[in-house]
Amino acid sequence: MDSKFLVFDIWADYAHFKKPYTTTSPLTFSIPPVSALTGLISGIIGIDKREYPDYFSSRNCRFSIRILKPVKKIRMGLNLINTKKSYNRIEERTQIKTEFLKDPAFRIFFSHDEPGLYSDLKRLLKAHSSFYTVSLGLSENIADFNYMGEYEVCGETSESYQGVTSVINLKQLEKGDIDFSVEGEYFTENIPFWMTKERQVLEYSEVIFERNGKPVHAKPKMLFSINGLNEKICIL
Repeated sequence: MDSKFLVFDIWADYAHFKKPYTTTSPLTFSIPPVSALTGLISGIIGIDKREYPDYFSSRNCRFSIRILKPVKKIRMGLNLINTKKSYNRIEERTQIKTEFLKDPAFRIFFSHDEPGLYSDLKRLLKAHSSFYTVSLGLSENIADFNYMGEYEVCGETSESYQGVTSVINLKQLEKGDIDFSVEGEYFTENIPFWMTKERQVLEYSEVIFERNGKPVHAKPKMLFSINGLNEKICIL
C-alpha cells in the first residue's frame, strides 16, 4: 500500500491518558491511545468531541506513533472541587494522586481517506493553528506541535530484522519476530483503539515499544518506509 501521510511532532510538560480500570489513583498509558489521537486530530480541525467517533475508524484512517523522548512517569496530587456546590469552600475538595507522563514528546503519522478532513488538517498544521487548544489527554496539559510535512509512504515486507522507529502493534508480529539481543528497555501495553460516542471501547490491542524511543528491531508483517525521512513505521 502506497499513500501520503501527514507527519507532525507534539510535546508538552505533562500528559495523562487515563487507564479506564484505575479510579481512586488514576494511572496513565505510556503513549496516546488511538482513541486519544482521534480526539487530538478532531480538536485541531474543530470536530465536536461528541461527534468525532463518526469520522474515524479502522476502515478510513491510519495512525502511527513514534516516541521522541524517554517515557517518564510521576505522581502528583490533584485537587478536585465539587462544582455542584461551590468553587470557594475549601472543604468541598478531594485530593487525588494522579500519574502523569513527564516531558512527553511524540511524532504522529496520520492518513485519512476523506480528502476534506485530510486537507483541513494539513492546512492547520502548516499554519501552526488549531480550532481548539491542543492538549495531551487532560485539557490542563497544554501542548505544542510542529508540522514536519507531507510524505509518500511505501509499504514493504521483509524477511530480515529492520529498525522500526514507531510503536508496533503485536498483531503485526509472530514469535521470534523481535531481536531482543539489541539492547533496550522494551515494554508492552494493552491500549484502547476505537470508541463509540458513548465512550465504549470497541477494540483493544497490545503494542510494544522501547522506553527511550530507540528503534525496535523486528520483522513485522507490513512495514512502511517514509520517503524523505529516515523512518520505518508500522500502522497501529
